[in-house]
Amino acid sequence: MAAKLWEKNYGINEKIERFTIGRDRELDLYLAKYDVLGSIAHITMLESIGLLEKNELTVLLAELKNIYAICEQGKFVIEDGIEDVHSQVELLLTRKLGDIGKKIHSGRSRNDQVLVDLKLFTRHEIWEITELTKVLFDELIDKSETYKDVLMPGYTHLQVAMPSSFGLWFGAYAESLADDMLFLQAAWRMTNRNPLGSAAGYGSSFPLNRTMTTELLGFDSMDYNVVYAQMGRGKMERNVAFAMATIAGSLAKLAFDACLFNSQNFSFVKLPKECTTGSSIMPHKKNPDVFELIRAKSNKIQSLPQQVMMIMNNLPCGYFRDLQIIKEVFLPAFGELKDCLQMTAYIINKMEVNKNILDNPMYDLMFSVEEVNRLTANGMPFRNAYKKVGLDIENGRFVPVKSLHHTHEGSAGNLCNDKIKALMQQCLAGFSFAKVEEAERNLLK
Repeated sequence: MAAKLWEKNYGINEKIERFTIGRDRELDLYLAKYDVLGSIAHITMLESIGLLEKNELTVLLAELKNIYAICEQGKFVIEDGIEDVHSQVELLLTRKLGDIGKKIHSGRSRNDQVLVDLKLFTRHEIWEITELTKVLFDELIDKSETYKDVLMPGYTHLQVAMPSSFGLWFGAYAESLADDMLFLQAAWRMTNRNPLGSAAGYGSSFPLNRTMTTELLGFDSMDYNVVYAQMGRGKMERNVAFAMATIAGSLAKLAFDACLFNSQNFSFVKLPKECTTGSSIMPHKKNPDVFELIRAKSNKIQSLPQQVMMIMNNLPCGYFRDLQIIKEVFLPAFGELKDCLQMTAYIINKMEVNKNILDNPMYDLMFSVEEVNRLTANGMPFRNAYKKVGLDIENGRFVPVKSLHHTHEGSAGNLCNDKIKALMQQCLAGFSFAKVEEAERNLLK
């Protein structure tokens, strides 16, 4: 069994070791290639301040790039007896290069290694979530435009209320995602700051060039105060989780609508049959299981900020092992949210809309407000018009006029989808994805 990086001259209780390592060996696989990227930047900086020779840097960079390629191929493993990804990378370097491999930890602690790994991993996941959110946004806008003239009932208290349209329904969720993107952009800005060089949370007596590693890794800036850099662990995850929960909230509501509107009692939409499942006993059933799972997974993600907060909320400044547990709930959540976004976009693309909903007379009364407004526009006081239409309904004399004349901004006749698209584009412009891509490419070339 390999020695621990911190091991002294005494034995380790195996049960204690298993308990303290927990799921780190499994979860650190999420972070492996980012640990390599952080090490490439760090040793490049170490050579610039004289802590590595140029020839040592050359061989270390070559071997780290080999390890990165192994990570990309999904073949990186953390061996039995090795605590974490940081130890495994250093072990691989030492096996191949001898004592040179032991030099990469100068000026670092595993505390700031995991901080930078989490930041690099999280910003990559935010990037992917942003792209998938934009795909869903585009599908919703497209459907909104396609069905902008198809009317449907709008509800309050789950009672038929006023005329709405599929243009409004699809477009509402598009604008919801545009607002959600503001939270994601804030999460990106907090995430894309460099903690490397904070070491165990109190800096280093080595003359580290933190500006250099910040630029090499494509961060927008650094976490300047080294104590705050360590305090940021948990805080970053909590705030990113809030952004993820905001998107998940939109997905959960949309999924509920879709399940409701797909039911025979509504029959407003028809889901693609490949996205439904059957019953073991009822041959007619086509169940909206995909949307039900999207709803459940999205609701689970909405609990993520509270889970993170309860793990880290009452900790004073400095590092504590409690923070390790955050990885268990945080790292896998990105995959679940990305799956939900992909599935939702696929179903929205294939969803069929019932264009003849209003043929059913049960929806006639939703045009009562239109009649009140028509009478008011022709000079009758609003309260008199309201009373007249109410009495007509009570006496069975109400005859709906099933046409709308909504022209104000954001109404069925003026969706403002161009404005909503502009909101999304404005948000997307606030992400520095190109800068990050270039920085990572330069590190690996």
